[in-house]
Amino acid sequence: MSVTAPASPAPMAGRAWILAVLTLTYTFNHIDRQVLVILLEPIKADLNLRDSQLGMLTGLVFAAFYATLGIPVAMWADRGNRRNIIAMALTIWSGMTALSGLAQNYWQLLLARMGVGIGEAGGTPPATSMIADLYGPKERATAMGIYTTGIGIGVMLGFALGGFVYQHYGWRAAFFVAGVPGLILALIVRFTIHEPQRGLSENIAATGDVPSVPETLRFIAGQTSFLWLLAGCLLICISSNAFLVFTSSHLQRTYDLTPGQVSLPLGILIGGVGSIGAVVIGAVCDRLSARDLRWRPLMIAICAAAALPFAWMFLRAGTVWQAYAWNLVPSFIGLVYASVAYTASQELVRLRMRSFASAFMLFCLTLIGIGCGPWIAGLLSDHFTATGAAQPLARALELILVFNLLSIFCLLMSSRTYLRDVQRAAGS
Repeated sequence: MSVTAPASPAPMAGRAWILAVLTLTYTFNHIDRQVLVILLEPIKADLNLRDSQLGMLTGLVFAAFYATLGIPVAMWADRGNRRNIIAMALTIWSGMTALSGLAQNYWQLLLARMGVGIGEAGGTPPATSMIADLYGPKERATAMGIYTTGIGIGVMLGFALGGFVYQHYGWRAAFFVAGVPGLILALIVRFTIHEPQRGLSENIAATGDVPSVPETLRFIAGQTSFLWLLAGCLLICISSNAFLVFTSSHLQRTYDLTPGQVSLPLGILIGGVGSIGAVVIGAVCDRLSARDLRWRPLMIAICAAAALPFAWMFLRAGTVWQAYAWNLVPSFIGLVYASVAYTASQELVRLRMRSFASAFMLFCLTLIGIGCGPWIAGLLSDHFTATGAAQPLARALELILVFNLLSIFCLLMSSRTYLRDVQRAAGS
């Protein structure tokens, strides 16, 4: 990697449009996931499923394909055209979402969700790499925060869409409505955005061959702060995805509600409030990190600690409106770990390792966090059900909060060597 003469930056409108389209793509990524989450209860009743099977559908099986294929896709993205990869991936996952509506049993639905995971593997690694090329370090966390709003907006729209369509047309129709528009968006991605120059935002360019996978992994292994940050985010991801998948079911079972009754409030809370939080906290993180980059992991640690008491009270609330009120703070800060994690994955490695680093981060977060979080919560719920415990799902989610607590230590450890490791990556 060598320093070159300053490159002409992308026009503001140009890079703003790319960020907007990538954020919209990420939104569709999560609409296609969350439309299943809001429909778990009617699907469970229709197909006669257990909570552990619901956890497999929303977690481990989807995550296994999503995470594993993300690595070769990232290697491709570090060498090829990232825009085209995203357009193709969006086509696949949108089509498989629509096909989910045709499932007649658990195994058919499982296969369709595998297909969604295969497609979505090609979304985030090339997108975060493109954003890092368009936005420099002083504004990168804000840009990543905007991109991460795709999670929140996707949750909000997926919940609202799923609940509305289910009430009027049934759960199968909801998958068609969620999947088909993504096919149109894939064309917009392919024909309206350009592939940015690598290293543009930092006026650097990569020279020589792309590092091999073993070389990249050895470099990451030497970045202590990357490993501690990854461990902390993994623990948060387990907890947050268990809550994301089962919060709707918890409210429906505890307060005797229907999917349509909880879809809009939860969509506004998790999606709307969460999206605002991602942008606001991302901007605060950028301002603090301009003085000291250690605020990257420290910001996540503070948010993880702040969420704990509110999440506990959410599970103990006497009424559904009290539950919504207690969930405001966890919703507001719930997405920060993802946006900062993606930002860090671009700062702690060399230029042409960025797609791979993002995919490696995504691989671990997906396989362990998204994959295991709902599955663990489902297994715990089945266990408490078998023992005759009151509110077994709530008891399971209370235990899941231990992962949040453990994450704080890992993130504090990451802050100790973060500055050193950023300098090592920049000077390599």
